[in-house]
Parts: sequence; structure tokens; C-alpha cells
Amino acid sequence: MTEEARRVVTVGVLALQGAFNEHLQLLRRAAISLPTDASEQTDWRFPEVRTEDELEQCDALILPGGESTTMSLVAGRSGMLEPLRDFVKVARKPVWGTCAGLILLAESANRTKQGGQELIGGLDVRVNRNHFGRQVESFEADLDLPFLATPGDSNIAGIDLRPFHSVFIRAPVVEKILQPSQGIQEEEASIPETIVAPTRTARDKDMEGIIGKGVEVMAKLPGRAAALTNKEITAHSTGDEGDIIAVRQGNVFATSFHPELTGDDRIHVWWLQQVLKALK
Repeated sequence: MTEEARRVVTVGVLALQGAFNEHLQLLRRAAISLPTDASEQTDWRFPEVRTEDELEQCDALILPGGESTTMSLVAGRSGMLEPLRDFVKVARKPVWGTCAGLILLAESANRTKQGGQELIGGLDVRVNRNHFGRQVESFEADLDLPFLATPGDSNIAGIDLRPFHSVFIRAPVVEKILQPSQGIQEEEASIPETIVAPTRTARDKDMEGIIGKGVEVMAKLPGRAAALTNKEITAHSTGDEGDIIAVRQGNVFATSFHPELTGDDRIHVWWLQQVLKALK
């Protein structure tokens, strides 16, 4: 394919705070690991995003792990909160949030004082912040992630089906899947120490229909003790029991763990494929 026919796709990483550099490194690796047809037809750009102008250049965005309260405060002071809400909820461009990014993308978050932070929204879920406890209670676990090998989603020759080694640092979990709402999650707003995201309407009417189908659970974590003591146990093998740690609603995807800290680019490869599908 000629250079003129190659498509430029810009995937930004919000760089206000947190592990943005680690995401950038894995994105560059993932772009090389994509199937040949995708890599040959696409020129990838992976910029750091700190301003509205930089955000406007992006076709997709990652919200990295870090401190969600700090990210929210910096975004508010730098005038980025509203542009981020427009990007996620109005334009409905592909977005992936990890750990703190999951909190920011939730429509509701508990264990949060009013005025402590604001949410972007985009996922009809309630998250439980710091579900697993303090920094010293962070842990690692192997996850079975069937979506990495879903037909039509991953066409990489010789798919690697090994469990995905994941890192949980003061991680949130999805405590409840909420019914899609055209306005704010009013019932959630009435719960003490719970904040909700402001409402926005998707620009694309077709996307509204996809959002209305609700949240898809992509992965769960088995009982923490089992995950830590028995290396043969993964979330998939324990059945439906366990905490929800990965979800998707339309173009918005989020994980409560940190794939960017593992050196394993498989989720980044899968997500870039989702970006290409969304941009068709």
C-alpha cells in the first residue's frame, strides 16, 4: 500500500498524572504486534495529552492508572474536564481507562466525599474505590481473559492464551452494573458518600442505541485468597463468582488492574484492534 493511502490514527494517553509513560511504551509495542494487514495500512501516533488542543487531535484515548482524585483536580484546574466529557460521552470516541481511569469513567463512585473529585462518566457502573485496601495490600494475580481470543476481535496468528498476569494497586472494582440512563444516575446520587457524573448526550444516534444495551462484563477476579495462594486458579476457571474488574459499554472500556505495568502488550493489541473497528 502506498504512503498516501495509509491511514493515520492518533491514540493519546492522558498525561496529567500517573502511569502514562508505561502505556505509551506498550502502545508502541502493540502497534508492531498487530496483524500484518492492520499494521501495513495504519500509521499510528501516540502523543501525551495535557491540553484541549492535544485532545482534539486524538481518535482514541487512554486514561492511565494513578490517583483519580489528583487527575480530576488537575483536569478541572487545567480546563480539561469538560473536553474529556465531550470526548467520552458526546463524541463517544474509543476510550480505555485503567484503575484510576475506571473510576473517572464510572457514572457513580462510592467512598467519595462530595467535592473530593469529579467524574467524567461514560460507563453505567458504580465503582468501589480502593476495594482491596491500602497500598500495602496491593497484589498480583493471573487472569483468564477470554475476550483476548474472541473470534473477530483477535486475528493474531498463534494467539497466546496464557493467563494474563495482572497488577492491582489500591484497585477499584465494579460494585454494581447500573441501568443505562438518559440523565444522571439519580438513585446513585442519593447514596451517602457517592458521587455521580454529569449527564451528556451522545452525538451519534446509533451510538445511543449501543449505549442503551448496557454494560458488558469482560472479566472477573476470583476470591482474592484463591488467586494469591493457588496459581492454577484464574477468574474464568472459578465460574461467575468474583469481583468485576473489566467492563465495556459501546466504545468505552475499563480495567481495574494495570496492564501497563506488566510488560504484556496483549490487551493493548486487542484494544487497538477495537479502535480500528470503531473508526471504520
